[in-house]
Amino acid sequence: MKPTEASSQLSERRVLVVEDDPIMRLGLSLLLSRCPQLKLIGEVEDGYSGVEAALALKPDLIVMDIGLPELDGIAATQKIKADLPETRVMMLTSHSSEQEVIAALSSGADGFCVKGLDLEKLLVAIASVQDGAVYLDPQVAQCVVNRLQPIRQPAKNPLTVRELEVLELIVEGHSNPEIAKKLYISLSTVKAHIRSIMTKLAVDDRVQAAVVALRSGWV
Repeated sequence: MKPTEASSQLSERRVLVVEDDPIMRLGLSLLLSRCPQLKLIGEVEDGYSGVEAALALKPDLIVMDIGLPELDGIAATQKIKADLPETRVMMLTSHSSEQEVIAALSSGADGFCVKGLDLEKLLVAIASVQDGAVYLDPQVAQCVVNRLQPIRQPAKNPLTVRELEVLELIVEGHSNPEIAKKLYISLSTVKAHIRSIMTKLAVDDRVQAAVVALRSGWV
């Protein structure tokens, strides 16, 4: 397959592939290598190696599987985003349960694609995340919508000034370590604030808390 219109929209991007299946890794690497706008700079097969390679190579984009040995792709993404917040991460995986999709996005992933899509669709997804958008495969988008719809908005803002600062950073996609660093507080204090935020907003996780904040216009 020849890259066409979508690939022409991309300037050269340095790409790291983190995939444990050798056949999938080879096929994905060959496909990416055929696109002049994408420069494949590395391929690794487990989560810890993915984190090490990302910190060493500082890629523009990482194509990441979820079901990795040693350290899964969700945990690896969170670690990478803590040190390289500007690096974009595209999940390309066969794992597509609601819990896994939400967990991946909460870890900082910028896109989520289910394996089986063709090169052109992958290039569209890459172009989207590189432009700063969040890309969701149509196969998983509905479960995200279903998860967010039932959230209730409080009649008034019950949060303290500090909790609002933490919530704003959550909405911006920062990890707990990043929030601690930006606000000059400990990681345990960040976690305590997040627990308090979720309790006051009657939500189950940080994704739902972020949605309440956005819908309420607090951030």
